[in-house]
Amino acid sequence: MSKEFIHQRICNFSGKEIDPFSDEQVLNILRSKFNINLPQRRTLDEALASSCSDHEIISLLIKYRTKN
Repeated sequence: MSKEFIHQRICNFSGKEIDPFSDEQVLNILRSKFNINLPQRRTLDEALASSCSDHEIISLLIKYRTKN
């Protein structure tokens, strides 16, 4: 899967254009649209990883944020 395709799917899920590298935007969309509150971790990437089975958008965010 290309990074552009992953970004498109993230935006489709969220219903708007978001920057997957913006911690604030990611947290806001997860809370407001999906009612997902991530656990407290040192970084957002660690919080996403611990919740990856909660919704498909989380696994897409992880893939996007770790893809070169």
